[in-house]
Amino acid sequence: MTKGLCILGSTGSVGQNSLRVARNLSGRFRVVSLAAGRNLDLLANQIRDFEPQLVSVGSADGVDALRERLSDSGYRRPVRIVAETAGHVEAATLPEVDFVISSFRGVTGLQATYEAIRAGKQVGLANKEVLVVAGEVVSRAAAEHKVELLPIDSEHSALHQCLRAGRGPEVRRLILTASGGPFLRTPREEFDAVTPDLALKHPIWRMGSRITIDSATLFNKGLEVIEAHWLFGLPSSEIEVMIHPESVVHSMVEFRDGTVMAQLSVADMRLPIQYALTYPERVALDGDIKALDLLALGHLSFEKPDHRRFPCLDLARAALEEGGAMPCALNAADEIAVEAFLAQRLRFSGIPRVIEQVMRSTPRLHFSTLDDVFECDCAARERAREVVTELSV
Repeated sequence: MTKGLCILGSTGSVGQNSLRVARNLSGRFRVVSLAAGRNLDLLANQIRDFEPQLVSVGSADGVDALRERLSDSGYRRPVRIVAETAGHVEAATLPEVDFVISSFRGVTGLQATYEAIRAGKQVGLANKEVLVVAGEVVSRAAAEHKVELLPIDSEHSALHQCLRAGRGPEVRRLILTASGGPFLRTPREEFDAVTPDLALKHPIWRMGSRITIDSATLFNKGLEVIEAHWLFGLPSSEIEVMIHPESVVHSMVEFRDGTVMAQLSVADMRLPIQYALTYPERVALDGDIKALDLLALGHLSFEKPDHRRFPCLDLARAALEEGGAMPCALNAADEIAVEAFLAQRLRFSGIPRVIEQVMRSTPRLHFSTLDDVFECDCAARERAREVVTELSV
């Protein structure tokens, strides 16, 4: 039976790769709805290629602008165009949708993902922030509606695959791998001179600007620790991070008997996307995805992260252990700090300083609803802007 697919964030890198996978799995999936932000030209092309019945755009003024692009291109098939959070929710909860890929950047797609879970849709998470900022609320909804959250991040997809060999009391620890980013060997005293251009040159992955900077500070790995906690139920003390510059082993699971299961593959996001979409099956690779050449690897290396060079890792662990509002504040502060760094209003070394100061001023409270999450997110962003201004003086 063909399943209906919704992609939240269809014009981003994960969204584009999801559509490539969906095309390859055309007998299994039909694109029912798309949601995107401001890239209307690319969205119009996606509409022409996949003919969804509903599309949601980031702002109300984008509705007429998108319709005009479609008309100018000669597209005549009926498509409903809606906008903003309400539109994203509608896209994710259409009766014809069976599977939702949540890949919006930041908290943009949180409400739509949450409502998809409440509607009983299968959800593939490519957006760390959903569980980082609202893990307690989202996990409670997933349990209540019996929805399994399938990870699409390469590291968490790898853990999910390894955990098929054993779960619960059999697991000793989860091991997330990190490439180390572009500054793995850069002395700390040189961090003040790091420019956005240098920080955006990731040695392995091609990603959006924020996640690339987060990889350079290893903040991204801290978010993954928090996400792994909510996905797999282990505490921070049983989730380890290892530097693995080759980025071939995407994650590992060590079991109580000393066995270590590792997932290895080429660095191609289409692999975890396809795994989530076809789970529990495994289907043949798309023809242009190269299989891993084990003989060409040479060697694989692992080392502990330098926590003095990358303090964001410890900040994320502290937020997870504190719980409640702290991970939400952590994420919001980082987003504002990264924006300021990219705009050259904050030094690279200032990013963890902004996060730490925002965490110190965040009230210790727990969330009951998404409204609580959004209120905390807004307050943390405002405080982060104040700290950026202070550090820029």
